[in-house]
Amino acid sequence: MKNNRLYGIVLLVIGVFLFAVFDASSKYLSQFFPVQFLVWARNSVNLLIVLAFLPSMGRELVTTPRPVLMAVRGALLVVTTLLLILAFRTLPLAETSAITFLAPLIVVILAGPLLGEKMSLRNWLAALGGFVGVLLIARPSGAVGGIGVVYAIGAALCNAFYQILTRKLSDTEPPMRQLFYGALVGTAMTTILVPQYWPEQVPTVMQALLLLSLGFTGGGGHLLLIRAFRETPASTLSPFLYLQLIWSVLMGWLVFDHVPDLISMSGMLVIGLSGMSLLLFRWRR
Repeated sequence: MKNNRLYGIVLLVIGVFLFAVFDASSKYLSQFFPVQFLVWARNSVNLLIVLAFLPSMGRELVTTPRPVLMAVRGALLVVTTLLLILAFRTLPLAETSAITFLAPLIVVILAGPLLGEKMSLRNWLAALGGFVGVLLIARPSGAVGGIGVVYAIGAALCNAFYQILTRKLSDTEPPMRQLFYGALVGTAMTTILVPQYWPEQVPTVMQALLLLSLGFTGGGGHLLLIRAFRETPASTLSPFLYLQLIWSVLMGWLVFDHVPDLISMSGMLVIGLSGMSLLLFRWRR
């Protein structure tokens, strides 16, 4: 059991690292290519990866009793990715990632009316702490602000609805099927739009490799997280999700030569601690 837990932790750490690589690659590529094209590349490559499981899973991969909800969930993932990359175009990597970590706190607020879960004072305080963290990052006198913050908060909000819908579907839809429909709907939606945003410039070899990597890092990160949560209890794994913030700070420094100032770092810490306090409270219950 201990070995399984350690294995799950390793998978999760690698998974959140892949998410940070996806974020850094998206931010870099958004300087050269339309965001809609990048979202299409991420979903189409991801779909090809998931289709590799079709021979072994067969109808189990594609047959769903709730096609409408699966389609809505896939659409939410597309919008989340689109808003996230739009935010990366104007905001630093670490600060954007920190703002999107509002999603678990928004889920707590929405879980009451949408899932019938009871909201406690501790939950409200954790959510309030997360929004205070965002204010520290996006303060008027700081370097982070404008439409990029709106995009990042929008991505967090769409991600929260995506997580809630994932909860509702988890009783009938296995993870691989959810991955398949997410990639399928994402590819269908973006394929309709991508002719209008097809880039005029031909990607360099490095850019082409980075475009292909979007599907591997985005989809691979999700696959590793699914496997990690199968091997190890969520109560053990959840704190390691916040390692993505550390990876984002390091990549922002190494790739984009950006280090958050002290107040922004404090805001990131407040968001992380708010999420952690919420997780600890749930474990005790």
